[in-house]
Amino acid sequence: MNSGFRSQCVPGYRLLSEEQVQEIHRASLELLETVGVRVSHEGGVQLLRAAGCRVKGNDIVQIPNWLVEEAIRSAPSRITIYNRKGEEAMRLQGRTIHFGLGTDLINTVDLRTGQIRRSLLQDVVNAARVADYCPEIDFIASFGLPADVPTNAMYIECARVMMENSTKPIFFTAAAREDLEVILNMAAVVAGGEEALRQRPFLIHYSEPTAPLTHSHNAVRKLLLCAEKGIPICYTPGDILGATIPVTLAGGIVQANAEALSGIVLHQLKSKGAPIISGFGAIPLDMKTGIFAYGAPEVRLTNSAFADIYHTYGIPIWSTVGSDAHGLDAQAAMEHAFGILMSALDGANLIHDVGYLGQGLLGHPAAIVMGDEIISYVKRIIRGFDMGDEEMALDVIRKVGPGGNFLSVRHTKTHFQRELWRPRLLNRDSLRTWMDKGGKTYEELATQKALEILETHRPEPLPEDVRQKIGEMARAAAEALADVQFVA
Repeated sequence: MNSGFRSQCVPGYRLLSEEQVQEIHRASLELLETVGVRVSHEGGVQLLRAAGCRVKGNDIVQIPNWLVEEAIRSAPSRITIYNRKGEEAMRLQGRTIHFGLGTDLINTVDLRTGQIRRSLLQDVVNAARVADYCPEIDFIASFGLPADVPTNAMYIECARVMMENSTKPIFFTAAAREDLEVILNMAAVVAGGEEALRQRPFLIHYSEPTAPLTHSHNAVRKLLLCAEKGIPICYTPGDILGATIPVTLAGGIVQANAEALSGIVLHQLKSKGAPIISGFGAIPLDMKTGIFAYGAPEVRLTNSAFADIYHTYGIPIWSTVGSDAHGLDAQAAMEHAFGILMSALDGANLIHDVGYLGQGLLGHPAAIVMGDEIISYVKRIIRGFDMGDEEMALDVIRKVGPGGNFLSVRHTKTHFQRELWRPRLLNRDSLRTWMDKGGKTYEELATQKALEILETHRPEPLPEDVRQKIGEMARAAAEALADVQFVA
């Protein structure tokens, strides 16, 4: 008779009960049906109107419950992302977790001087190369917003250098449909054609609606383009508790969820079954300083809530980590550790912003190295341990007996490498050994490692003809878009 004994022991966590998930879902549906959302794009409004939505004035769209639930059902529950070479790299499904960088940090800590300065295109290159090396970083992103590139060409140049400096999947932004089209055309050259890119996408576009309850003209244009071309998009509200959404976490979650769901409706109406990653970010406004607190516990609570909601929906989910610290210090480590652990326990599929500092405004290449090690640590925790006969080791304990030791037994040799996690940079030296090695802090070791990576790691290059082709496309686009005014 089955006793129900389970030998695999893994930590489990959820914040919301199924009843609570349904209560938030019903409240979000009510909000969409009675208040609605502003859609600042005529084509998007017409798409919704034709599907059965009510339109008030020119752009306020009230979405019926059944249409939202139909869109939830049609959105895919699994999205496979490939690397630059067309090899499977990430499966966004269930509770599988993948970690990577974030985009568009306007400032960077210079590795060599330790000074904070404006981000440059070389910082995008450096982040891609460091992340390409780090084994726990699954995807890359620009990390910097380069001040030394003309505004309308920034995102195109970021995409180009990311394609050139890592084989890993790319998480990227764009200002408007115009530069997004250029980036997708460049990606098609790398993938071997538009259809090859559709079948084996190696990049994910990141875009957002605008709180409260608004989809901007450019956001809708980009959303619909990705749906049309079958390019995965992460379309997630970035909301501020107490500013753009209610300060109460429950109210903020309801509104942010309504914003996310309305984006899914638009996307799925354009192309049923097109790949979309959803969820939302709810960051508190610090009422004393006026900053958006990336490392706050409320971020973790709201992320856990939307993870539970979107696991119920069966839609791949995004999450985020990061710190409010302005340097690679104890605060940066603490907030990254909590963020990485909680997002992993949430079972979030696409966890970005590893290495983010300064309220999402500051990048530090050594923070990527730190994040890589924290991810490795956290993965050991969530892997848990097994309680099979071999692992319970009663025969081994009997053999060693009282007063013996386990250093020389085969069981230890067989199992220690899997059972016992080993750090790459964290200190495990004795005090004397640590002092003899120079008594370096973790920040110094992480910075030293980041510099070593940049000096020695050579990412696999693009074929030369492909590299030249996307370079030509980027230059041509920069000239063509130099004087274009992107409509917000």
